[in-house]
Amino acid sequence: MSWSGLVEAALDVRLTTTAAAVVFTVLTVAGLAALAARRHRRWLLTGIPTAVALTLVLVVLAAVLVEQVWRPFPDRLPRDVYAWTAVAVLAVALLAGRWLVRRRDRARPLVAAGLVVAALAVVVAGAGRINAVFDAYPTVRSALGMTDYRTVPLDAALAPATATVARRPLSETWSPPADLPATGAVTTTPIPGAVSGFRARDARIYLPPAYFADPRPELPVLVLLAGQPGSTDDWLIGGRLPQIMDAFAAGHEGLAPVVVLADGTGGQFDNPLCADSRLGNAATYLALDVPAWVREHLQVDDDPAGWAIGGLSYGGTCALQLATARPEVYPTFLDFSGQAEPTLGDRDRTIREVFGGDTEAFARNNPADLLARNRYPGSAGAFVVGLDDSEYRSGIEQLTTAARAAGMDVHLTELPGAHSFAVWSAGLEKELPWLSRRLGLVAP
Repeated sequence: MSWSGLVEAALDVRLTTTAAAVVFTVLTVAGLAALAARRHRRWLLTGIPTAVALTLVLVVLAAVLVEQVWRPFPDRLPRDVYAWTAVAVLAVALLAGRWLVRRRDRARPLVAAGLVVAALAVVVAGAGRINAVFDAYPTVRSALGMTDYRTVPLDAALAPATATVARRPLSETWSPPADLPATGAVTTTPIPGAVSGFRARDARIYLPPAYFADPRPELPVLVLLAGQPGSTDDWLIGGRLPQIMDAFAAGHEGLAPVVVLADGTGGQFDNPLCADSRLGNAATYLALDVPAWVREHLQVDDDPAGWAIGGLSYGGTCALQLATARPEVYPTFLDFSGQAEPTLGDRDRTIREVFGGDTEAFARNNPADLLARNRYPGSAGAFVVGLDDSEYRSGIEQLTTAARAAGMDVHLTELPGAHSFAVWSAGLEKELPWLSRRLGLVAP
């Protein structure tokens, strides 16, 4: 194998497999052993206990800051995150102790370099195990921020075809040209909050191979949202969106939905609860501004019957909120591990800080309340959750029952895994055939 081939193979090594977990664990044990291995009485009786105590104090303080003071997330971080953070901090504390206490260690270049390498190995291993909790960066390539999908400039995406094909299902009339690209492509664009005033980050848009044909089929649209914290890149990296869509298109003559990865929060740690409130008009942005921009600038299916909204975690909650509050805009939805209700952590705080104490305003944005009050005979959706997702599974199951009782055509898919991209990417792949039939892309 050539050098470039070896590099490519190394970049494609998966970081969230059982084998990777074993490697990270071995690195952790070996690194901590190297950092702690001194026979001097003072180090054993004072140095190591001090490093351990300092680690515990720092991690507990960080947990209190995150969970009680800052509270950037609606739910508590998994214990594994704090455990592996503590392991990484302990490695740095041991390195600092060796550096400060043992002058001989830092005076010997090989020993000093070995200690630094050991500490780095533990830190990297800890980061790897934390990443495995969420499966956010599945490969070395993705962890390094390197993409493996095709991109196109915005002007290429906006260039109109001379003619379009509009019919449901498209698969019955569509004939791909000989020069159809083998894969789709991703482009980046701002979508202004013209009506809402919402300040959104740039959107990413996946365009399937058929979009680059002339005549161009008027493809259905899936607006897909990230979680919180999150960004519009998350579905491209952890969610493997381009690979999943390209694989589907390869089996359907280049046809797949156009996927708009819109910003539903406005910032990495922002949480506007997908509502119109003092935190920003996120609901109006996603229900009015985004569809209007897409219809104006892209040649896609104009009928709401060809549109769907979906998302993971916070994004799943948001998708169901819009499907219940704006069914005329999004009659189809995908809820991947969404919360039982929009929340900042608890209902009292949510109503107080987002809706100014107005419980009725909260109810108008809460899917469970809307499903209890209204009927949705024209709506359909898919709920997806991990079998090991103890935090969200019961809520998803309750919402599935409520949606069915409200007249929605819904189904629940439970997959192996917890609250991670492993479930969400697998869920998207599994639900894509159903979604494509629902949106009129392929025949039932």
